[in-house]
Amino acid sequence: MFNLRRLLRLSNRSFLAFIFFFSMSTTCLYFIYVAPGIANTYFFMVQAQGIMLRDNVRTIGQMIRLYTNKNSTLNGTDYPDGNNSSEYVVQPTTYLPENFTYSVNLPCPERLPSMKGPMEVNMTEFPLEELEIKFKQLGIQYGGHWRPTDCQPRWKVAFLIPFRNRLEHLPILLLHLTPMLQRQRLQFAFYIIEQTGTQPFNRAMLFNVGFREAMKDLDWDCLVFHDVDHLAENDRNYYGCTNMPRHFAAKLDKYMYILPYNEFFGGVSGLTVEQFRKINGFPNAFWGWGGEDDDLWNRVHYAGYNVTRPEGELGKYKSIPHHHRGEVQFLGRYKLLRYSKERQHLDGLNNLNYTPEVSISSFYKNISVNLHPELAPIADY
Repeated sequence: MFNLRRLLRLSNRSFLAFIFFFSMSTTCLYFIYVAPGIANTYFFMVQAQGIMLRDNVRTIGQMIRLYTNKNSTLNGTDYPDGNNSSEYVVQPTTYLPENFTYSVNLPCPERLPSMKGPMEVNMTEFPLEELEIKFKQLGIQYGGHWRPTDCQPRWKVAFLIPFRNRLEHLPILLLHLTPMLQRQRLQFAFYIIEQTGTQPFNRAMLFNVGFREAMKDLDWDCLVFHDVDHLAENDRNYYGCTNMPRHFAAKLDKYMYILPYNEFFGGVSGLTVEQFRKINGFPNAFWGWGGEDDDLWNRVHYAGYNVTRPEGELGKYKSIPHHHRGEVQFLGRYKLLRYSKERQHLDGLNNLNYTPEVSISSFYKNISVNLHPELAPIADY
């Protein structure tokens, strides 16, 4: 009996020790993989507040100087010579008038009267099944395709959306984005590239898979790489491509509408097919959160391109709140970024292998892939 009691005491102590060490190890893993992302977000918010304060001080100073100059000049204008032109004067709009007549045989203009500017952003969740009724009302064809009939689309745009466990976000994005693209008179289709399996999320590799699969359908000339939780706030943020890679999501609400750093290239970006092939696509080696968009920035510049962004308020986006824990951080990203130039022609479209499961719905084409590092081997450099 005595030995039994002693054994029970030892078992209880062992169990408590196990709980203690398990809790400690779990806490350590949390701080290693998750906490840096949270810290980065708060750092960006503090940085954004500082930038906003600095800009407000500059604006107040400019207003004081303009008021002083106006009262000190003889002719009552901002300039002694009577010229009233100023960088602060709002320039006339360059968007076409409401009575503009489209031509079936001519390219659709880029600045249409249907593009009104700021849009209402509705983040209310609704079932994916309800989207089918709404898409029929918008005239969307099977597979999520649409093209204008009153003019020739200037760009054929494939929207590539990486996806895993965000089913509540997808209807919100598609319903918000589709009318905006129709007002811009773009030909488009949606491709959802869904990662299955247990490996960490590989956003970049999913984009490469989506590119390969989209080019099997149509001779697309423009690619938009679009996160599922980013909603544009202005329909004058034109989703066509340019002669340079485009960063559409320049001002995110979670960063207080301030660009976190100049090389930031995340959220929503666009490249022509020619540009994307020239840079060898995205890198495949980034497993987990962070780094792949910085590597893309490097690839773009090594290929001789510059990144353009929307001016003023056009690049504002809202982020849909998450109801679940995000992906873990990829701790090896800093080492990979140091060797971006050496890896560019070894890791990307040219070393990608995958086996897709493709299905088509009324809303989009879904490409499911089980990714793992062996699918994109990279030689030593």
